[in-house]
Amino acid sequence: MTNLPMLGCTDVAKSFHGRTVLRHMTLSVQPGRVYALLGRNGAGKSTTLRILLGLLEPDAGEVYLLGRPFERAALGDVGATIDGPALYGHLSATENLRVHALLTGTSGERVAAVLRQVGLDGLPHQRVSTFSTGMKGRLALAIALLTDPPVVILDEPQNGLDPDGIIQLRTMIRSLAAEGRTVLVSSHQLAEVTQFADDVGILANGALVFEATTGSLTDNLEAVYLDAVQRGVA
Repeated sequence: MTNLPMLGCTDVAKSFHGRTVLRHMTLSVQPGRVYALLGRNGAGKSTTLRILLGLLEPDAGEVYLLGRPFERAALGDVGATIDGPALYGHLSATENLRVHALLTGTSGERVAAVLRQVGLDGLPHQRVSTFSTGMKGRLALAIALLTDPPVVILDEPQNGLDPDGIIQLRTMIRSLAAEGRTVLVSSHQLAEVTQFADDVGILANGALVFEATTGSLTDNLEAVYLDAVQRGVA
């Protein structure tokens, strides 16, 4: 097979206990672009991300990673935050990253660099258990970026961030794409998505019911989203 996406899937289906969560899900994310996946709670966003990361097996369909059919060994080239950050509360941010550096065989020199990148430098001894939700989200992002991965998957990364943090995150996501990385972000924040995404897909009733580049949207994304979701669940 040729021209496979850097990250994506074709005709993926998934059911749990007889309830269909995904049906004919097809998605393609290309290098140097940010793809925002939108949808109501329960639309299938998290299930899609978990399948792309090999955390769930699809009932049907194909998954692609690094331009090839999915292989678990390729996950070393993926950085992800999903299902909330898994952090060691009794350790500092630096110590958390050092643990992950040891587990992934990453140079310890990356630790200080990614902490600066997410704005968590200057907290050498503060325990992560005392961090705010937004700070924990920043640390989860730092862990995702620690290995300098070509593919980045972020599940609701704006959650808990203050306005300054959201602006910083927007800049960071755009910089990841500018470096040629493939970036997939799930989000509920429609207005913010138009500030950082190149492509938008809307999930409803387990399928992708709308897809476009943000530059091609002639109506505001909120109107497009509401219309697409209504049609998707009809």
